[in-house]
This record gives sequence, C-alpha cells and structure tokens, in this order.
Amino acid sequence: MDFDDLGIECVWDYPRPPVLVPSRSRVTVVFAGVVIADSTRTFRVLETSHPPVYYVPAADVVAGVLHRGAGQSWCEWKGRAVYWDAVVADLVSRRAAWGYPSPSPDFRALTGAVAFYPERVDRCTVDGEPVRPQPGDFYGGWITSRIRGPFKGAPGSEGW
Repeated sequence: MDFDDLGIECVWDYPRPPVLVPSRSRVTVVFAGVVIADSTRTFRVLETSHPPVYYVPAADVVAGVLHRGAGQSWCEWKGRAVYWDAVVADLVSRRAAWGYPSPSPDFRALTGAVAFYPERVDRCTVDGEPVRPQPGDFYGGWITSRIRGPFKGAPGSEGW
C-alpha cells in the first residue's frame, strides 16, 4: 500500500511495528517567525493509531537553529532519541525536536534527521496545509485533513 499517494489515510491502517516511508510532500517548520526547516526529502514514520511523524534531513534545517536539549528517551523500534531546542534570536523552544543519532537498522535512514513537535513551534505545514499536533504531550504526530483517527494520546487512549 502506498501511504503517500495524497489520499485519505486512517491511522488504524498503519502497521505495527512502524514503517519508514519516503515522502515527496513539502514540509515546512516556522519558529519565531522564521522558516527553520523546508524539505521535500522527508521520511514519515507510520505506526498504528499515530498520525505520521515527519523527519527532516539535517541539511534542510537552518544551520545553528537547533541546540542539544535536555534528556533522552527510548523507542523499542527506533532506539535512543535525543532532544533539540530551537533557538532564534532570543527565543527558545525547549525540546522542540528530536532525532535518533544511531537508529536501529530498519530506521537507519533517520540518522541525522529531526522531527518537530508542532505545538512547540509557530507552525508546521505539509504541502502548505497547517498541521495540528497529535494529542498528548509526548507524541509528535502531524494531523492534516488527509489523516483520520482516533489517535493515541487522546484522553482514554493510554492502553492502546
């Protein structure tokens, strides 16, 4: 199944374990009024019950905007994640992005790429459409008009 054919996608059709899918969509991230990421070479991670997470190659993020943030976490599929603060002038968004410095073999293409939390920056878009953040404060999925739920992270979904 081609999950990037610009059709409507239901997150319950996504697989588990998750898969990595190259995307041709244009992804932008704006923080402090500045476009800090702009790419048509992203990867989407698709996992049952989650909206897609877009990973932007480091080369498509403005140099010097991301600074290593506090903490780390573990994903059973991708490995150890580190966090990045977005910094533009005097404005800082703590843990605005994350990435996997040494991802597991199935996700090796994510090396050097970062994903952004939509609620921690001014605006994220996919092909010009503003995204809504995945519910909850841990997951970083991007919801557009093409994505249908219900989504993990909403109240009552803790056991999914």
